[in-house]
Amino acid sequence: MANRKKVIVTGFEPFGEHAVNSSWVAVQELERLGLGEAVDLYVCEVPVEYQAVQSLLPSLWKQHQPQLVVHVGVSGLATTVTLEQCGHNKGYKRLDNCSFCPASQCCTENGPDCINSVLDMDTVCKNVNDSGLGVAVSVSKDAGRYLCDYTYYSSLYLGRGRSAFIHVPPLGKPYSSQDLGRALQAVVQEMLKLLVLDNTEEEHTHNEHCNHKHQQQHDHS
Repeated sequence: MANRKKVIVTGFEPFGEHAVNSSWVAVQELERLGLGEAVDLYVCEVPVEYQAVQSLLPSLWKQHQPQLVVHVGVSGLATTVTLEQCGHNKGYKRLDNCSFCPASQCCTENGPDCINSVLDMDTVCKNVNDSGLGVAVSVSKDAGRYLCDYTYYSSLYLGRGRSAFIHVPPLGKPYSSQDLGRALQAVVQEMLKLLVLDNTEEEHTHNEHCNHKHQQQHDHS
């Protein structure tokens, strides 16, 4: 079937206070639900390690040639399913699960400070919230300057903006794994609809930089 789409969705391994990482639990629930017959879904658990991300992401993009890569991470501060509009190149000072952080404190030397997704997260958010899903969705422009933000920027850079990042709350605060899985399914399906609609404009928007004041660093991954 020539028009099948390939989508990669990743979650993260446990770290810090998150002995169970709700992002990977939610991604596994999404895998069970699927994205419809026309979409090949590949899921992957990502280590909370800068160097592992640097080696894993290029191979994922090259091996699978996906239309879209969606990364999912947990935020201890989130109470909604949060769509991140952009990733940031600099400010990575926090140590990972291997007690490592990049000496340069950045993702890509000489890369832009910020890269926007080709997807308009405000549109995705509105459409999903209007659908009566029962799970609140919001938009953010600060993915937290830890492995979430690092992974997102790296993927946006590799995929020319054809990536997305979704922060989910810890399990039970307030949503169950089933709720989060349904939310991921609805959000990713909406993103795929927008990609089809915006196909002719993508090359004009993938290098667009964002100009916003960044919020205080949060505990994200």
